[in-house]
Amino acid sequence: MPEPDPLADEPFSYLVRADATVVIHYRAAPVTLLRGKAAARFMTRVAGVEAAAAQQLMARATGNFKRGNERR
Repeated sequence: MPEPDPLADEPFSYLVRADATVVIHYRAAPVTLLRGKAAARFMTRVAGVEAAAAQQLMARATGNFKRGNERR
């Protein structure tokens, strides 16, 4: 039986602030703040991708998130 996709319900969102910083939220809680080159790189990558790909990018940007070796 295939594993359920943890990103299917789109738990991530992001907000671009006036000073060009990007805040990534996981279920409405802020988890990562991107500034400078990292924020610009993230915005370039997320522009024009569909929702599932954007969720993957946000999960990767958070760093230590769901590596696949968690116990059930």
